[in-house]
Amino acid sequence: MSGHENHVDALEADIEQTREELAETVDLLAAKFDVKARVRDRVTTDDGKPKPVVLAAAGFMVAAVVAYVVLRRRRG
Repeated sequence: MSGHENHVDALEADIEQTREELAETVDLLAAKFDVKARVRDRVTTDDGKPKPVVLAAAGFMVAAVVAYVVLRRRRG
């Protein structure tokens, strides 16, 4: 191979590496901006069921709303 061919091969390898790095960066950015998936990952277990702490928080919120409505009706 001549020096020119070696230079072309090196450039092509560099371009391929840059493309791979860019694809990885794009994938990371896409994952970061996928808010729905990030929230789902935080509130569900690996098998897709809600985490116990999420169920407890939801139960507390329902109980708080019911208590508020009951107290409001008794006073009103």
